Formats: sequence, C-alpha cells, structure tokens
Amino acid sequence: MEQSLFEKYGGFAKVSKIVLKLYDRILDDDDLGPFFESVDMSRVVDHQTKFVSSLLGGPADYSDDQIRKMHQHLSISNAHFQRLGEILAETLKEHGLAPDDIRLVVQGFETRRHLVVD
Repeated sequence: MEQSLFEKYGGFAKVSKIVLKLYDRILDDDDLGPFFESVDMSRVVDHQTKFVSSLLGGPADYSDDQIRKMHQHLSISNAHFQRLGEILAETLKEHGLAPDDIRLVVQGFETRRHLVVD
C-alpha cells in the first residue's frame, strides 16, 4: 500500500509545524491578517491542522458543507484565496515538501475555492 503524504512527511507533528508557520505568515499579510482579528487562533490552528492533514491524505476530513459554513460570514475574494494558496505553497516548500507533492496539496486546496470565495 502506498504511503500518504501525511505519513511521508511525519503526520500531525509535521503538519502542526507547517500550520503554525502558515499562520505566522498569514497574520503578517496586509490583506489576509485582518480576517483573523478578534478570532480564537488556537481554534483556527486546530481546524487548519486537521484541514491540511486531510489535504495530505491524513485521517481528518471536512465536508463541503462544513467548509462552506465555516467561511460563509467572511467576504473572501478570489485574490484572498489566491494569496492564501501562494502562502501555503511557500510554507510547504520551506518545510521540505517536494515540488510535485506541493502541487498536489495546492490542487486539493484549489478544489475548495468555490466553497469559500464570496
């Protein structure tokens, strides 16, 4: 049986590091940072760790309906979504994921665009 990217890169321990760095970058971004003012970041990081794990083929999973509901109150534009995808790819690269694996993860992220973009 082929190993998932989640297993290949070290499971939740590695994903947790990736997500913490991802949010350091997001919070420093002038366009994305404001979305997270007045937000319980520990909760966001927990959800995002599960989401990124799912993108890597890990055990966590979110339904389309759950993703839609979590983002429906936000005014996320295509530009915001694009920027988040760029930051995600940069962060994955920084944490040693192979280019082909990064493409697969970003493609999985991209398939959810219609669920969150206003």
